[in-house]
Amino acid sequence: MVKKNNQIKTLEKLNDDLENYFSNTIIPQLFVDSDMILRKFTPPAMKQFSLKPEYVGKPIGEVQENFRFPTIIENIQQVIETRTILEKEIQTTDYRWFQMNILPYVIKNTKKTNGVIITFVDITLRIKDLKDLEKLISEHETLLDAISHDIKGPLTSLMLTINQMKKVSLENQQGGQSLFKILESAISKMQVIISDLVDSRKQEHKYKSEEELLNFEHIIEDVRLTLTGDLSGTRVALKNNINVSEILFSRRKLRSIIYNLVSNAIKFRSNTRDPEVIISTKREGDLIIISVKDNGIGIPTGKQDAIFSKYFRVENDIEGSGIGLYLVKEIVNNAGGSVSVSSEEDAGSEFTVKLKCV
Repeated sequence: MVKKNNQIKTLEKLNDDLENYFSNTIIPQLFVDSDMILRKFTPPAMKQFSLKPEYVGKPIGEVQENFRFPTIIENIQQVIETRTILEKEIQTTDYRWFQMNILPYVIKNTKKTNGVIITFVDITLRIKDLKDLEKLISEHETLLDAISHDIKGPLTSLMLTINQMKKVSLENQQGGQSLFKILESAISKMQVIISDLVDSRKQEHKYKSEEELLNFEHIIEDVRLTLTGDLSGTRVALKNNINVSEILFSRRKLRSIIYNLVSNAIKFRSNTRDPEVIISTKREGDLIIISVKDNGIGIPTGKQDAIFSKYFRVENDIEGSGIGLYLVKEIVNNAGGSVSVSSEEDAGSEFTVKLKCV
């Protein structure tokens, strides 16, 4: 009788210890038995998942919706059957992230799994930080790609101009002066690009580029001056139809979008007709639509999605790195917009950029 009383006291003490543990832990925690009955849960679990005391003793399936993710029953059954710990990052329907650990509750004497203990650690802020870091790295890589890509334009113009200067006679002052202006413009653009890179290293997050109220006509003129050598050498007519003049955006990023699309249109011009590129803007609801349309060689239907991939190049003899359209897509996507292309072989292409009005 004394032995039995001692066993009861021991069990009562163990039960008190368990109750104290469940009452004082700061971690949302559940105990579900092998019959899938919810036996206990901690106060944080009650708060986090809106659990009520009357849920104790009910099948977990009856309160499954409180946990706001669909596979909890399958996960519990898996742990009971395999006796292995399951660790999983889950997102609930209210967009919170948790590190969920399901541990088998094994009875030492019988070695049977009598249920599971489930813990939830809120990692929403950690996931947000990781996503912010990924975006930061992506933007940094995009900047470096943009700088390395954009500097090729002025360099090419510089080399073409130098080659032209070699052919100009000393007596032809007017021709020499014109080439010197192109030369000066190309060098100036390179200095600006290099200066931006240096500043981005000196000032934390400088490369994010602050938004400002920009004028489309000014950006187009900037791009026109940068591509002077390409435009004059290929006789491409650059036209515009601006119905929306202003946008709140990063100057460097908007310039990169226009520059890459126009440069791409010049590169893929047709030799069978007078080449032209038309830049237009308009407003649709809360979006500003930027269109760059050409009458070039067009893009095969099967390649129109792939052209936005990094380093992808359509198989032809036209020189290029395959990075310009990738940069456009990265910049636009990071700004919450979209870019698409409509094209027909030997009939030209139209790139459409949609950006949110601020």
